[in-house]
Amino acid sequence: MRTSQLFQNKTVFSFEVFPPRRESPVETIYKTLYELNGLSPDFISVTCGAGGNGGSDTVRIASEIKKKYGKEGVAHLPGMNLSREEVLKTLQNLLENGIENILALRGDPVPGAAPRSDFKHACDLVAFIREHGDFNLIGACYPEGHTESADLASDIRYLKDKVDAGVGHLISQLFFDNRSFYSFLERASAAGIGVPVQAGIMPVTNKKQIERMVTLCGATLPQKFRKIMEKYQDNPIALRDAGIAYAIDQIVDLIAQGVDGIHLYTMNNSYVASKISAAVSSQLS
Repeated sequence: MRTSQLFQNKTVFSFEVFPPRRESPVETIYKTLYELNGLSPDFISVTCGAGGNGGSDTVRIASEIKKKYGKEGVAHLPGMNLSREEVLKTLQNLLENGIENILALRGDPVPGAAPRSDFKHACDLVAFIREHGDFNLIGACYPEGHTESADLASDIRYLKDKVDAGVGHLISQLFFDNRSFYSFLERASAAGIGVPVQAGIMPVTNKKQIERMVTLCGATLPQKFRKIMEKYQDNPIALRDAGIAYAIDQIVDLIAQGVDGIHLYTMNNSYVASKISAAVSSQLS
C-alpha cells in the first residue's frame, strides 16, 4: 500500500528506525522491530544510518518490516552522495524486495567525501525517480525552515517544487514548539501545497541527544523545554520520563488540532515508543 492512501480514513501514526552501526549485524535490529510492530504503527521508515548512503541494510530492513510484519516499510533514499546509476540500482533492489514507498531526500554531506553533482536538490531526485519507476514518494519538510534556506518564503517555494515534482505526502523535521508547525501549515496551504503533512516528533531522552539534534536542524527550544533540561540534566531517568511526557503533550495537542499524522523518531528505543503509543493510542482515529 502507498502511504499516501493511509490518510484517507485516520490520523496516521508511524515510526522511524535506523540500521545498526556498521560493526553490528543487521539482525540486531529485529528485536526492536518486533517490539515496535506490537505497537501497531501504520508504517515504519528506515533511515540510511551513518554515511548517508544506506547500502543494502536499509532495503533489507524495510523488506523485513513488510514481509514479516505486514507493515509498509519506507526506505530513505538521499541523493546527494549517489550517482544516477546508483539510484537506478537501488530502485531495482527496492522493486525486487516489494518496497514501493521511498522517502526521497537530498541528504547530508559525508565527511571526507565530495558530494556527487547528479542530485543537488531533493526535487531533482524526486523527478528522476518518477521518470524511472512507479513509486510512492515522500518528502521532508522543515517547520522552522531548512538551515540552508535564505528565509521561510524561499523554503516554502522549494517545498512546492518538490511536491510538484511528485511527492505524495510530507514528514516534518523535529520541532519542540507546536506553534512553529501550525505556522508552517498555514504557509504551505497558502502556497498551494495540499498533500498530507505528518508532524515529526522526537522524544528527548538525554542532554547530548538534544544538543546534537539542535545543532543539526536548528530547532527552537521553548522556555518550557529549556527548564525541563535544566532541572533534570543530571538525572537521566527523570530526563527520559520528562522527555516522554513533553512529547506526549505535543502529540495530544497536534491530534486535537486535526494534524494529518504523527511520525515518531524512535531512535530505536522501543521503551520510549511504547510509553508514547500507550498514552495517545485512544486519540488516534
